[in-house]
Amino acid sequence: MNLNLQKWKLPRRTFLRGLGATLGLPMMNAMGIKDPFLQPQAEASQKPADPAIPPRRLACIYFPNGVWEKDWHPKSGDGGLVLPWALEPLRYFQDSINIFSGLDKKHSHQGDGHYAKTANFLTGLPVRKTTGKDLSVGGISIDQLCARELGHLTPLPSLELGIDPVISGIDTNVGFTRLYGSYISWRSESVPVAREINPLRGYEKLFGIIRSSQNRDLSSGPSGTWTRPRQGPLLDLVLEDANQLRSKLGRDDQFKLDEYLDSVREVEKRIDFFSNQDPREWRPTHPLHLEDIAAPKGAPGDHEEHVRLMLDLMVLGFWSDSTRISTFMFANDVSNKNFSELIPGVKGGHHSLSHHQDKEDAIAQYAAINRWHAAQLAYMLRRMQAIDEGERTLLENSMVLFGSSFSDGNRHDPSNLPIIVAGNGGGTIKSGRHINCPDPTPLCNLYVSLLERMGVDVEAFGDSTQALPLI
Repeated sequence: MNLNLQKWKLPRRTFLRGLGATLGLPMMNAMGIKDPFLQPQAEASQKPADPAIPPRRLACIYFPNGVWEKDWHPKSGDGGLVLPWALEPLRYFQDSINIFSGLDKKHSHQGDGHYAKTANFLTGLPVRKTTGKDLSVGGISIDQLCARELGHLTPLPSLELGIDPVISGIDTNVGFTRLYGSYISWRSESVPVAREINPLRGYEKLFGIIRSSQNRDLSSGPSGTWTRPRQGPLLDLVLEDANQLRSKLGRDDQFKLDEYLDSVREVEKRIDFFSNQDPREWRPTHPLHLEDIAAPKGAPGDHEEHVRLMLDLMVLGFWSDSTRISTFMFANDVSNKNFSELIPGVKGGHHSLSHHQDKEDAIAQYAAINRWHAAQLAYMLRRMQAIDEGERTLLENSMVLFGSSFSDGNRHDPSNLPIIVAGNGGGTIKSGRHINCPDPTPLCNLYVSLLERMGVDVEAFGDSTQALPLI
């Protein structure tokens, strides 16, 4: 069939639909020009419409237990970037990253060595010491602020991933709930966002079956019979009972219930998204091949493979525009993951090695773990750089925040934080630099700059004093 592509255009809002499934199409040549029916006919015939602009994405990636600073922070000042040993795996992306020195979280100088620093990694506010009954990290995290403001633009407002299961109970050494070490993403000061640790479940969040629930009745039981018409979202109908039940539960079960209800709400939001007109004008430019989105079989036994599957999911979420905001935790706080099978010469647990006591052998192993984490970031950046989005790549259109909640693990010092930002934020960030900030500069100054580039209008965030210049 000979189609005149100057007259026929495939609408950007076209979806592939199957039995109960919906999947957005990537940008195709037939979508390159806006539908002329949306313009005055005379104007459309005279000049093509401006191409749609790819969106910006924000990924926040956390690794535990700090770094050996001498092998992490560049020795140069502002300007030329010379990568230290732990960051050498990023040399191919040297022109696409900024490494920061001098960033600080003043509210993490109080409290214990770990929990008061990790829980507020993305809020920058004080963490309340508690055994778990009255959590507070001071406020919403930057990723969830973005999701609240921009989440309506994508099927999934945000994607939260991790490796370790949530740990509850009390760390009796410091009197803090271990829940603080399991989350960096917070919907409010007291409500963490559930993480997915199974790659298959994460995949299903992005590309799973979307079942329409509109005009469906509410089931009365396991028989599958429908007994009364549905008047609104399912969660709204059961919320009163859920609140009554929640008041009778212990703290751990309350979290389990909250996570379950969050999952139900998330599915309903996705259903509503696909049931209404898609407001997005932009579509991915790079074709999605089926082999690239094949469902993983589950959590692999190999730690590195598990990590890379989760990073792949983040990339696919951005690539397909299923979400524009994502977080990933390499491990929970105080992780004592044994890297002996992954890194030659490393023996013992991560947390134990971070308490190196200035012993050369422990320091060498600690720094090698830092280098391994940098190599995983390089893997993700390589995937992002390979995806074209018009004039830029996915990496250039994104901002990938990568870091830990304190610097030297032996001191638990929340000053001079190990922070990297990869990507160019759609051309709004000048990269390839070591940005040596005056010590102490609030980490939240950087967060304000990232929020602004995501299109979230804020005057301040956390303990920020001003936006950090990135251009």
